[in-house]
Amino acid sequence: MPIKSKYLFVASMDVDPDKEALFNEVYDTEHVPNLLKVPGVHAVSRVEGEPFTVSIGGEERRVAHDAPRHSALYEIDGPHVLTSPEWAKAVELGRWPTHVRPYTRNRRHALYRLR
Repeated sequence: MPIKSKYLFVASMDVDPDKEALFNEVYDTEHVPNLLKVPGVHAVSRVEGEPFTVSIGGEERRVAHDAPRHSALYEIDGPHVLTSPEWAKAVELGRWPTHVRPYTRNRRHALYRLR
């Protein structure tokens, strides 16, 4: 489906291997549902990076995935959503801040304006 929001916020990170099952469970059942309640958040998709091969200029090239493995793509109305009181509250709900966040690393955040 095409993205209908004006902005895409991407949160990427790695997680300790022994906490990966908990990470996925909490992200899917608590963190994403809480953030979807924030005004201005319209959709969330989660993706996992992996290495791949691509054909460029007539030859195949192997590309390693050197970015954080886990990413969540948030379709939002604009940068103001990320500093709203509702966002600030939602990111601190449930088990995320105490049971998951401490085991994440290599965190990266990016904001893209759709054209």
